[in-house]
Amino acid sequence: MAKKKAITKEKIISLYMDYILEHGKNPKTVYAFAKLNAFQESEFYIHFASFQAIEKGIFEAFFSNSIQALEKSDDYKIFDARNKLLSFYFTLFENLTANRSYVTHVLNKYESDLKGLKILSGLKHHFTNYINGLGIQMLDIKQAQFEKIQEKALKESAWLQLLLTMKFWLDDTSASFEKTDIFIEKSVNTTFDVLDIAPLKSVIDLGKFLFKEKIHMN
Repeated sequence: MAKKKAITKEKIISLYMDYILEHGKNPKTVYAFAKLNAFQESEFYIHFASFQAIEKGIFEAFFSNSIQALEKSDDYKIFDARNKLLSFYFTLFENLTANRSYVTHVLNKYESDLKGLKILSGLKHHFTNYINGLGIQMLDIKQAQFEKIQEKALKESAWLQLLLTMKFWLDDTSASFEKTDIFIEKSVNTTFDVLDIAPLKSVIDLGKFLFKEKIHMN
């Protein structure tokens, strides 16, 4: 008799999402969910501690699937930070739109609950690391403490922007969510325009020059 194949993490995620879409609510218990899908409850706990852990894992999967798709593109590899982030946003929201019924159900369920932030914690971790790796140019302060503050402020503001975009997308009623695409383009471009430190650096360099010249003249 052939040995029964162990259920995978990906299969549990797929079965869970199907259950949510069909029933509009969580399974009552892990035992009931496992029995319905013909696997042992103990197999569930090999991969997840709870249904909330699955939900967290799904949002992490949306991120990783988006990055994997982008990394297959030769164009993406040569993009600057601005265009890489735009490409990421459009790819992520394509994934979210493909699973809109599920995402809407889960986020609406936690709308007034801090647990909602917990299920997005994995996404936040991966996204802020991604932002950090884009090499977005900031002021060269030559002071470790201030550089850390700059880095943290950049990551937190980028995360807030992503949350605002998700909220806009959830409320978007335009065909093909065209308004969300416009919102993404305008918000990301505005952010980079604000972060454009070239003019500020020019002012600082001019100030340094004038300061040195004043000293020499005196």
